Amino acid sequence: MASLKEDPILGIDGITIKEEFEIAKPVIDKLREDRPALETEGTVIKGESVIDKVIEEGSGGQGERDMVPPTCTSIHRSGSRPQLDLSKAAIEGNFEERDPTILLPNQSDDISHLALDIGGSLIKLVYFSRHQDRPTNDKRKKTVKERLGLSNGNRRSYPILGGRLHFVKFETSKINECLDFISSKQLHCGGVDSHSWHSDTSSNGNAVIKATGGGAYKYADLLKERLGVSLDKEDEMDCLVAGANFLLKAIRHEAFTHMEGQKEFVQIDQNDMFPYLLVNIGSGVSMIKVDGDGKFERVSGTNVGGGTYWGLGRLLTKCKSFDELLELSQRGDNGTIDMLVGDIYGGMDYNKIGLSASTIASSFGKAISEKKELTNYRPEDISLSLLRMISYNIGQISYLNALRFGLKRIFFGGFFIRGHAYTMDAISFAVHFWSKGEAQAMFLRHEGFLGALGAFMSYEKHGLDDLMVHQLVESYLGLHPVKRKRKRKRKRKRISWMEKFVQKGTEITAPVPMASSGTTGLGGFEVPSSKGGTLRSDASALNVGVLHLVPTLEVFPQLADPKMYEPNTIDLADHSELEYWFTVLSDHLPDLVDKAVASEGGTDDSKRRGDAFARAFSAHLARLMEEPAAYGKLGLANLLELREECLREFQFVDAYRSIKQRENEASLAVLPDLLVELDSMTEETRLLTLIEGVLAANIFDWGSRACVELYHKGTIIEIYRMSRNKMQRPWRVDDFDAFKERMLGSGDKKPCPHKRALLFVDNSGADVILGMLPLARELLRHGTEVVLVANSLPALNDVTAMELPDIVAEAAKHCDILRRAAEAGGLLVDAMINTSDGSKDNSSSVPLMVVENGCGSPCIDLRQVSSELAAAAKDADLIVLEGMGRALHTNFNTRFKCEALKRCRRNSNLRNEGHIPRLELKIYSLPVVYNS
Repeated sequence: MASLKEDPILGIDGITIKEEFEIAKPVIDKLREDRPALETEGTVIKGESVIDKVIEEGSGGQGERDMVPPTCTSIHRSGSRPQLDLSKAAIEGNFEERDPTILLPNQSDDISHLALDIGGSLIKLVYFSRHQDRPTNDKRKKTVKERLGLSNGNRRSYPILGGRLHFVKFETSKINECLDFISSKQLHCGGVDSHSWHSDTSSNGNAVIKATGGGAYKYADLLKERLGVSLDKEDEMDCLVAGANFLLKAIRHEAFTHMEGQKEFVQIDQNDMFPYLLVNIGSGVSMIKVDGDGKFERVSGTNVGGGTYWGLGRLLTKCKSFDELLELSQRGDNGTIDMLVGDIYGGMDYNKIGLSASTIASSFGKAISEKKELTNYRPEDISLSLLRMISYNIGQISYLNALRFGLKRIFFGGFFIRGHAYTMDAISFAVHFWSKGEAQAMFLRHEGFLGALGAFMSYEKHGLDDLMVHQLVESYLGLHPVKRKRKRKRKRKRISWMEKFVQKGTEITAPVPMASSGTTGLGGFEVPSSKGGTLRSDASALNVGVLHLVPTLEVFPQLADPKMYEPNTIDLADHSELEYWFTVLSDHLPDLVDKAVASEGGTDDSKRRGDAFARAFSAHLARLMEEPAAYGKLGLANLLELREECLREFQFVDAYRSIKQRENEASLAVLPDLLVELDSMTEETRLLTLIEGVLAANIFDWGSRACVELYHKGTIIEIYRMSRNKMQRPWRVDDFDAFKERMLGSGDKKPCPHKRALLFVDNSGADVILGMLPLARELLRHGTEVVLVANSLPALNDVTAMELPDIVAEAAKHCDILRRAAEAGGLLVDAMINTSDGSKDNSSSVPLMVVENGCGSPCIDLRQVSSELAAAAKDADLIVLEGMGRALHTNFNTRFKCEALKRCRRNSNLRNEGHIPRLELKIYSLPVVYNS
């Protein structure tokens, strides 16, 4: 990064910046010069229009303007002008670039947009926050981008991508708690309409936020009084449709069916999404025929809806809440009050017209003939009878409307559903019954947030329309299932979610977000008011995570069939598989906590966080064991990624840091001996030894106990050679001969070098240094460009893209081939390399590059990879997937457009103690799969 000097008070077209901001003159000059589009992108400023609004009109006779924002947020609404914290600003990269990136290291990331859907029962919030990652002056990445043709220019033309969408619910009767939450996070300070940044609005500091629902009118004065904001009211139907369209397009497993307690996710083809029927069940029911974005018509409805259920239920059962009424239904028997077909036909079916004895002939029909008063009927039975009556009628009317317009799909949403399994089953049964199995009811995981999300999308230039499904990543940070214990009535103290875990243990129910405690920045949680342990009063809140908007993620371009791609090899729909992996992860948890705490120096704070992490992850496992589809479609990759996310949430950035460093040092010490041994072999013997070596080195995996036990049997190089010697062919899956022929040729067929090879690396230490680097060296020797693909974030002892350049630089000290290739690939820009070969000429060397894969998990989902990796893959003609997570647990069945070599070894314990379905692998039995 260019060095900047301090300057005294500087003015930019009338704006005065105080001396303490240390804004360098080159930065100011660049802002004046080209007026390139200034855009706030995390902490990087580029762009055109916003800078004019920040710096135009100057002080206007007002004297110096203090650029320090007030406490609410770093981008503050003063009139209509956002303010930027320019302290320590610097130009990143070359001053001569036309549109240089300007780094604002002290610019806050908490720029938020907020939208509300205020209904009669619930308030739904959708708000946006910026990612907290900050750009670094990475020369390696710049070199790679230049070589791959990636632009450093403006990534987007809209203001707020690269952050998180949060979904929160409150009861409308507790609106003051909702306002406290908004105030504590200062969402109303950043939640201004983006188009107002470029318009001359009044300078009274009045912020405007989007809202929909009847409460937007009813509570407008209260929000004005409490928060000082005005509500820009959006049409409720417009918002519902916009929200549904976005979710169906952007979220991979948004829609699902629910029959007889079984949830099955449905992938919606964006090219065949319209038309569909959207049934919104609130107090009443609206049925909307949706023909496209912004194209819809309300075609029908009914006044018998959620309000009917709640109203009649309250009168007949004296329940105090909607959720209490739903809970009652779970213990009910509607046969005591409904007249069934069997009651009419002496317990027999009416087979002639296809009615079973248990079919309801008349809801509440038995109350006619039985001489009983209301008090003689159980509230549980009344609640269930009501629920079935209303659900069945909504399902029937919905299907008839779909039939009327020839619609294939029916999606149900609204507060009536509330993630309640029996409600969804009842609606599904009605649609299935009346359609004779030809139609299915489908539900949406974010069903309660359609209106709020649609209101959010009404902000000008929100950017969501341009998102693709692969650019959204859902996670469950802060949404831990902590169960409420019975407690005495007392004033509740707001505490952080971390302390909540320490206190509450691993019991489970859904949390209700409350105001931030001010200690963690992620907010505390109050317990829900629901009674009972079976039904979660706000189950959908637990089932809906935070949507990370990552515009740099792309689909891996070498997938043979992206639409049919399924990363997971192991089917966790099999309960025995699910139970096995939950046991494995639970058993491994104490060891993982020990390593995480040790990585932080074993402090009291790290021990406390370690305990909180263990409780949190255990709670997630228990929740998923109870309902595997709670967080969407569950695969092993999702499960392992959830663990890593949970670790990072409790500030354990790299639990295996010290172990990786020791392993790297030990492996680098023996690398020269290995290279000498390899160079003494014939080409054919060396290739086989390299393949065996990759698998032998992969045994050094701190996810397995076998690794720890082997360390007691000798040095790294001794263990490596011992493991390599035990790998006798033929292997369990053995495609080596085909790969050898492709690499070395056969008979009169001469070898043709690959143009570019992508090597997906796995573990630090021996795995990458003694296994993958020697293979990369051999490919370089054959004239093939090599790209090492590594994790963006740490996961177990996996090597990361940030760590690899230093490892390569050390390895290059022992090998001229690696040195020249690393220099050509930009990996040795800052490294001091001393080798026996004094030549620095790399003009003819093929490059060795490093790119990050875009994830932080032991597995990889190739539907969501970094733009770096996607660019590198376009010209690749060989893919090498190595390791259990990337080559067996995921992607074992994946087909690519180019050649692929998949190699992994079976380690015991975490990495699959003999439990790979359809592939029973012993510890030295290895699949080497080559697809030409």
